Amino acid sequence: MKKSISYIILSVCGLFMVIPFIWMLTTSVKSQLEVNKGNVGFLPIEQHTSYEENGIIYRVTPVKVEGDSTYIHVFDKDMKRIRSYLKVASSEITEKKEIKLHFENYKEAFTKVPFKRYFINTLFVSISVVFGVLVTGSLAAYAFATMRFKGRDFIFYLFISMMMVPQPVYLIPSYVLLNHLGWIDTYNALIIPWIANIFTIFLLRQQFKTIPDELFDAARIDGCGRLRTLWTLVLPLSKSVIVTSAIFGFIGSWNSFMWPLVMTDSPSIRVLQVGLSYFSQEASAQTSLLMAASTFSILPLVILFIFAQKQIIASFASSGLKG
Repeated sequence: MKKSISYIILSVCGLFMVIPFIWMLTTSVKSQLEVNKGNVGFLPIEQHTSYEENGIIYRVTPVKVEGDSTYIHVFDKDMKRIRSYLKVASSEITEKKEIKLHFENYKEAFTKVPFKRYFINTLFVSISVVFGVLVTGSLAAYAFATMRFKGRDFIFYLFISMMMVPQPVYLIPSYVLLNHLGWIDTYNALIIPWIANIFTIFLLRQQFKTIPDELFDAARIDGCGRLRTLWTLVLPLSKSVIVTSAIFGFIGSWNSFMWPLVMTDSPSIRVLQVGLSYFSQEASAQTSLLMAASTFSILPLVILFIFAQKQIIASFASSGLKG
């Protein structure tokens, strides 16, 4: 009974968390006309008011009802008004509702601004950051977990304390530093400051500390140096945590907004989240296009998590518990 109640509560909480994403997805395939009408439900339902004349069905909008007659505006297939205040019998006007998906919203949103370039920039920056994070994180975590040197714990806890410093605190000093280096509005500003990640160091250190000391002793007896021990022993035993670190690093870089917004200005190196922000300003009145752009911007992360969720769960089950 307790387990069932726990699952029910978790399912309800999960549903509330998913609802905004479901609404975003369904709104992305609605017509802008229906959104303007106030159709904010989850189903992309279109309500058609039509009138048939000479075998041709026209979309109409009722304007005024007068007895058994109704004055209507008549529109063509492109929703351009072709006749105004046409008086017809009310019985000749029909209304129906149907579910219609407008996938053309995705194509229109993708071509409205150079999202292809934004995707390429974001992918390049994210992959570069992940590679740097794994290299620096593995080396630092190995040192903190297995090597003994003066001030080791103090330096590690100093690193951990930096996780509590919000980004706006060091944003301006970082801008001044990068400006002196001549890196503003370059890929260097988007990649190099982020190739070291404190959370990755912490996560890998906790995993490395779970490896028995006997394995390190055996590696030293076999003549392995520190780097070879790390490469041939420690990393193969930490695959799940490494995958998780890579995923979190990729997601963090992909979703980064404030840093690239401040450090870059050229559209040629603009990343996806910044491009999405500019697009939202241009298409603020086009909700369906904005939701379509938001959907395909987060879709790669959703797919990545679906395929890598087992590794993430395994890493948390096997690491982070030993101090």
